[in-house]
Amino acid sequence: MPNFFLDNSDLSFHFKKFDLRNIVALAEDDYAQAKEFPDAPVNYDDAMENYKKVLEIVGDLAASRIGPRTASVDLEGVKLEDGSVSYASGTQKSLHELAQADLMGMVLPRKYGGLNFPFTIYIMAIEIISRADASLMNLFGLQDIGDTIRKFGNERQREEFLPKFSTGEYTGAMALTEPDAGSDLQSVKLQAYQNQDGAWFLRGVKRFITNGNGQVLLVLARSEAGTKDGRGLSLFVCKSGGSVKVRRIENKLGIHGSPTCELQFNDTPAQLIGSRKFGLIKYVLDLMYRARMGVSAQALGISQAAYEEALRYARDRVQFGKAIYALPAVSNMLIEMRVALETNRSLLYHTAQAVDRKEKVEELVEKLKGEGKSFAEQNSELKQATKLANLLTPVTKYVLTESANRMAYDALQIHGGTGYMKEFRVERLARDARITNIYEGTSQMQIVAAAGNVMNDILKEDFDAKEARTYRSGFDKLVECLKEIRSLFYDALKYVLEKKDTTFQDIAAKDLVELYSYLIIGYLVLDDAEVDQRKAFIANRYILNALAKARGNVEAIKSGVFSDILHADKILLNHD
Repeated sequence: MPNFFLDNSDLSFHFKKFDLRNIVALAEDDYAQAKEFPDAPVNYDDAMENYKKVLEIVGDLAASRIGPRTASVDLEGVKLEDGSVSYASGTQKSLHELAQADLMGMVLPRKYGGLNFPFTIYIMAIEIISRADASLMNLFGLQDIGDTIRKFGNERQREEFLPKFSTGEYTGAMALTEPDAGSDLQSVKLQAYQNQDGAWFLRGVKRFITNGNGQVLLVLARSEAGTKDGRGLSLFVCKSGGSVKVRRIENKLGIHGSPTCELQFNDTPAQLIGSRKFGLIKYVLDLMYRARMGVSAQALGISQAAYEEALRYARDRVQFGKAIYALPAVSNMLIEMRVALETNRSLLYHTAQAVDRKEKVEELVEKLKGEGKSFAEQNSELKQATKLANLLTPVTKYVLTESANRMAYDALQIHGGTGYMKEFRVERLARDARITNIYEGTSQMQIVAAAGNVMNDILKEDFDAKEARTYRSGFDKLVECLKEIRSLFYDALKYVLEKKDTTFQDIAAKDLVELYSYLIIGYLVLDDAEVDQRKAFIANRYILNALAKARGNVEAIKSGVFSDILHADKILLNHD
């Protein structure tokens, strides 16, 4: 029987390599939850065994149930009739099966019917689901709506919403984007106001809302009259239907099983989440960590599916008397895809664990407030963990989603003309991949988000330690390559900073972030190769290619190729 967890040796490698001891201990209250809940683990090994069993269930559902329905879901799509949105029949079946398997509350506490799993394990489940049906991830992967209510809502709100998230009765949506506020969420205009009794209501329009028909909506709204920036925004929760009207669903290029809605809020009753004025600067930023990681996992799932389709076709397709798999041009493309898959997976799960650590330490700091030295120590650790997550999250989304688009494109290319036809799965994968580097922040926004930490070289001490480390014999050349990439980064960074030109810094940011990403991923895959000899080829291919690309990045920064961009208005507006 096919199983998208068990048949992926690289997933198994990373699962076995996870170091979640501190994360699991904090999540399980040092395993005290086992006294209250029969299904709670009694120790770390018990927890990991439980996670493995659940991922096997996810892998089985993805391969044997969800995957075979995906073509019909893509063809049927979603419908809007009389203001009501309905999913494709295959999507409805998949959601029902996921709910029956108790998988719709993976990250929610057992108190509310959830599984209380670490974020890292949840991200692995998202990758597996996305390999089967990327559009289903946009429903399954919105468990973070419930988690945001858990973190920042009050107990009454948790009891009202979370149990029904866990059973699958509720799905959610992030109602953030507006017609005039896409990436610039500080410009949100949707109004939140109170009546004389202090009750909150919402009035306005949201657009491009993934699963906007979900039963529970988290809405970013302007609660402070007269404000124009992020400090006037608060976060609210409300239920759909009634005064919330779905005005339209978008006719999209891909992910047809996921409805993207335009919503009209007509004096909709709502509840404030947390404190006023913290909607964007705290709660939505926290939610975006998880959302961007979810899309990164979605992109990796699509990449895995594209690779599998390309490999299968290349082995079966015979031209010139032999399978095209044997043609060097094709086999090289497949090797590049394989290297990208495995290096991207190393980055994804490294980042997932960083986000997990940041969130668990954050919760611990809340508990330790006022406890002197313990609080100070944990608060210091939280600052470091937050800084790391702030860097790795946008870098991961940038690298993985751009890579997914390339891999889907190459997979279609290997299919030739047949790949352009609807009968072949790869055509859908190419369409589905295209959204990943757009929503939850475009690639350009990820560069902006990462650039400050890159220019401040926040991983300097980590890279110093890596350079001082002794690696296994045979890796000397790769270590020297990484040292050269780091030298190239410092050379480029010095050149950019000495210009003292913020516009030039913005233009050069993409190349600087890419240079830093080569170091992050290069050392990750070198560490992987230390653990498993099979990874030596991956490390070798990635690092040598990264060095070649790094030289190009530096050349782009220092060659003057950006000078035209600094005067783009003259070139573009006065071209006649």
